[in-house]
Amino acid sequence: MANDLQQTRSSKPVAIWLLIGVFMIIIQVLLGGITRLTGSGLSITEWKPVMGTLPPMNEQDWNAAFEKYRQIAQYKYVNSHFTLADFKFIFFWEWFHRLWARLIGVVFIIPFIIFFFQKRFKKEMVTPLIILFLLGALQGLVGWIMVQSGLEDSELLYVSHYKLAIHFTFALGLLCYTLWFALQLLVPSQQLTINKPLRSFTGWMIGILTLQLVYGAFMAGLKAATTAPTWPTINGVWWPENIHSFGGRDFPGLRFLFDHPVVIHFIHRNLAYIIIILVAVWSWKAFKIQGTGVFNKTRWWPLVIVLSQAILGILTVLNVAKPASFLWLGVAHQFIAMVLLLSLVWMFYIIRSRKSFTA
Repeated sequence: MANDLQQTRSSKPVAIWLLIGVFMIIIQVLLGGITRLTGSGLSITEWKPVMGTLPPMNEQDWNAAFEKYRQIAQYKYVNSHFTLADFKFIFFWEWFHRLWARLIGVVFIIPFIIFFFQKRFKKEMVTPLIILFLLGALQGLVGWIMVQSGLEDSELLYVSHYKLAIHFTFALGLLCYTLWFALQLLVPSQQLTINKPLRSFTGWMIGILTLQLVYGAFMAGLKAATTAPTWPTINGVWWPENIHSFGGRDFPGLRFLFDHPVVIHFIHRNLAYIIIILVAVWSWKAFKIQGTGVFNKTRWWPLVIVLSQAILGILTVLNVAKPASFLWLGVAHQFIAMVLLLSLVWMFYIIRSRKSFTA
């Protein structure tokens, strides 16, 4: 008994460390959203992992950074009217986004070293920690590749929405894995609810929500919200028109499903309706089950969160013409989307197919 208590105590600081990581990753994703919505992603044209921690410190450095930004396509074709003050605004968000990523690295490394010497890590934690480290490193690499592509392409005005979606999906994967790892250390097996059908249903919802989040990244990447600032219709119609062309571009084959801003907007909306229905059905099933205390207390989370998310989505679309409102509603919409995903991951963790399931 004393040994079990000692193990529980030794794991708790690690779990808290991981939950701090969850919080910091959420902030990082939100900063990424602000960066995209403000068009700030290409404002810093160099990757200096150490020296880049500090922003330009004097007017000469600011002018040098601005001059480098003037050489890329985004400035020439979109922001040629920018003054130095305008540049400083977009520079700040990209710099803060990168700075926060560096802070995440520090928060990972320093406690890791401390816990290692305190011998808080058990054998079963080694593999998850390695995976966590690799996911974090991969996320940083993908982020820079994404930005670099926008700097090198003489015709690319914004980062590719495909690369943005990959970067965003990897961030969500890191977020969910970190939470899962923390739950392994915090949730006792006695609090797990056994129900195979509901667990399977939860898994399917996570899959559909992931697709929805990818289309959310497409929405941001193509600025698709601005193409249909109406609700409940899409610019007065229920079905998008001219699905194989938009803004002078043609979308042959099935490309309209991934590149046409209005079609992407339409898919994103309707996936939202499908998810609301699925969560409502899931909730109805969940409330018919007599599970453990932790399940009974948290099974209402997904429904409340998904309804909040839908309301925020509608408000975001309807406020496209108000830049400040659109920005912060969009960020709130993204935040609640992550909360919804984490709530489903939580449910997927505490609902098991059978008692012998290993976390």
